[in-house]
Amino acid sequence: MKAEQRILSVWWPHLAIERWKRTSGRGFPPDSPIVLTSEGTHGLVIAAVTKTAAENGARVGARLTDARALDPSLVAIPADPAGDAAWVERLARWASRWSPLVEVDGRNGLRLDVTGVAHLFGGEAALVEDVQQRFAALGLASRTALAPTPAAAWALAHFGGGAVIGGKDVAASLAPLPAAALRLEPETIRTLERLGLKTIGALAQVPRRALARRFRETDNPLDALDRALGRKPEPLIATACEPPPRSLLRLEEPATYPEAASQALERLIPDLVRQLERRHLGARRLALTGFRVDGATAVASVATSIPSREPKHLQRLLADKAAALNPEFGFDAFALEAEWAETLGAAQESLVEEPSGTRDIARLIDRLSVKLGPERVCRPRARESHLPERASGWAPALEEEEPSPQPSPVNERGSRPQRLLDRPEAIAVIYATPEGVPRRFVWRRAVHDIARVEGPERIAPEWWRAPSNSRLRDYYRVEDLAGCRFWIYREGVIGDGRGGAPAWYLHGLFG
Repeated sequence: MKAEQRILSVWWPHLAIERWKRTSGRGFPPDSPIVLTSEGTHGLVIAAVTKTAAENGARVGARLTDARALDPSLVAIPADPAGDAAWVERLARWASRWSPLVEVDGRNGLRLDVTGVAHLFGGEAALVEDVQQRFAALGLASRTALAPTPAAAWALAHFGGGAVIGGKDVAASLAPLPAAALRLEPETIRTLERLGLKTIGALAQVPRRALARRFRETDNPLDALDRALGRKPEPLIATACEPPPRSLLRLEEPATYPEAASQALERLIPDLVRQLERRHLGARRLALTGFRVDGATAVASVATSIPSREPKHLQRLLADKAAALNPEFGFDAFALEAEWAETLGAAQESLVEEPSGTRDIARLIDRLSVKLGPERVCRPRARESHLPERASGWAPALEEEEPSPQPSPVNERGSRPQRLLDRPEAIAVIYATPEGVPRRFVWRRAVHDIARVEGPERIAPEWWRAPSNSRLRDYYRVEDLAGCRFWIYREGVIGDGRGGAPAWYLHGLFG
């Protein structure tokens, strides 16, 4: 018995504004009245709005001048439909975790054929919940519906608030929805409304011959209704997904000697590099797979710190691991695949044969990571925190680098030292008044008389991760009579109810 088709429709009503918040909106306050605009016939037209802008009267499709008449504080930013479309394409490839067949549906949605795969996720309800949660983690509010036909799933996601229905419930579930849920042309919808056919249920009760005569030369609602109810097929068109660059070598006879993988690597790398050049890519992770005659495989993989397609460098990285592959009963084929690749354009960094600078450092990182292990070669990374000691840390050098946190105005002025102590050290401070500026301090048994002082810069504790008795800090930039400059802070203030007298610490050195 043939299994019933199951189609999952995913719709992101606010994709454009949510993508803008994710990529460019960090510098704006959360409650800013932002609108994204596009060129219209009579000027700029609003394409997307934030929640605050919508509350102030801005509407999608309205002219910007009309919206600003209601709210002059609106901030207009050009929309990026090409960027939105590219992001939807990437999301479609990412959504292949749930289905082997994913179709881009318009400008802000997907349709997935999940026939026979829901049990892998704990059932259809669990599958829908997983889809919503994972897109929510990406900052996307999604509406989903699961139905036997693509048209029914789309209608329920856009107009029915989302649902999971079976084949017997399609007609009843679609009946109360407006005729626009059939995805008809606006002129056809207006005609149906003038005829009093405002819902799908009302449309389904009209004799088919009468509708066929009325809409013979225009968009026929009967075809749309038949597709929604499953009477006519509506196949999905899978999103084109270009496979990763891959080079294959087949052997005429099984190779049982240990050098087989290394020799195969020498022949595979030039072909893979040509593919990378043709697609303007650079490899970040390579995998050499040896296929044994008994059906087993042996894999050697390496990663790079920056995209690369230099044959000698890639050969050097994989050589030792390839030589360690055990042929056992013999290899009869090899494949070299760039599992992770990034855009890499052509560039000339030097007039000599061997480039230097950044690429030399990247090569050293790659070789050390192969020899010592990727977790033992680290680089400093910025982190999201306003506390100085938490604003940076270490991460494996081969990990994908996340976008840097937004720099604070303090850092932009260069008022914080580049050198911080691993742990702030306690100092003894003399001051004129308990909450006044410091006049003298003792650090490591040396007395420093302060000639100049700037501050304070107050930093509050991170209440979401710090204990309730954590105290605020007042930082000062001080210079002693010898011209040495220090970054010190007072932890706590008198009478804050979170401990005794404030304590002083030295946290960094200038110059």
